[in-house]
Amino acid sequence: MEIKTLIFIKSITIFCSITLLLLLMILAVIDCGTNTFNLLILEIKNAKVDKKLLSTRESVKLGQGSLNGGLIADAAIERAINAFSIFNQHINKYKVEKVLAYATSAIREASNGKDFILKVNQLFNIKVEVIDGLKEADFIFLGVKKAVNLGEQTSLIMDIGGGSVEFILSKNKEIIWKKSFKIGAARILEMYQPSNPIKEQEIISINHFFKAELFELFEAMKEHKASELIGSSGAFESFIDLLADKNLANAIEETITEYSINLQHYFAMAEEIIKSTNEERTHLKALVPMRIDMIVISCLMVNFILKEFNLKHMRISTYSLKEGALMNFLENNKN
Repeated sequence: MEIKTLIFIKSITIFCSITLLLLLMILAVIDCGTNTFNLLILEIKNAKVDKKLLSTRESVKLGQGSLNGGLIADAAIERAINAFSIFNQHINKYKVEKVLAYATSAIREASNGKDFILKVNQLFNIKVEVIDGLKEADFIFLGVKKAVNLGEQTSLIMDIGGGSVEFILSKNKEIIWKKSFKIGAARILEMYQPSNPIKEQEIISINHFFKAELFELFEAMKEHKASELIGSSGAFESFIDLLADKNLANAIEETITEYSINLQHYFAMAEEIIKSTNEERTHLKALVPMRIDMIVISCLMVNFILKEFNLKHMRISTYSLKEGALMNFLENNKN
């Protein structure tokens, strides 16, 4: 049999295998972020999500103490491997047939990032794909697009990570501009090591840094003039929780993926957070422990964006990278 024929048969076999799996399969998506590793396990029927089986996360803080030095510390690697060990137990329990795993800012920039990826593959037989900032933005957009009713207006989508922040300008449900900036909350925290509570002069310095680093965003906004900010998951979900705790917003529910935020309420809440100490924030039941130290930076960043661009509306999407990666996989494997 000719080599071309063999290759054709093999390709058809692989295609048919994937197609059959998508008729009924258990799929896992792992997002290896700088601060948090997220796991999503779903039941897929006819290339569509039929049921969410599990959504969980583990705090890893990959960049703690070394993010700007381009190296993942040994203690952080240990936390990350432990997170994968926990995830692997869930994967085995639910009999997951396919795992999509993606690594972002901290791992892609670390000199020992490849070693970590190799170790995960050796220990758990999970292949982690390291994606660049633009692909990360694409996945974030797909997640937000699934969660939020994007209209004809121009929207500025923002995803605050530990290592990077992705900004996407969307119009008519399409991306018209995107960029990943190395100004993540963990990176800023390590660079400035602000006082507890943060001082006014430190806030001014951080805002000056934002203004300098986000030059390309300012240029894009001059051209496209977004009318609203859409926050993607992460710290933005903490904003919802904090406002809901004050009865100023609806609490997060699994069936709701889009939230409109009253900016007056948001700014009042953000001011309280910025003025608070780490110890005071530990007593906030609405704030998950993994965000206690970085929520101040997230508030400063969102305040900066809202004020600099005079945005009068803010919505929040509970979907982000992992949901977008899922949508991308399903779209690319349709019959």
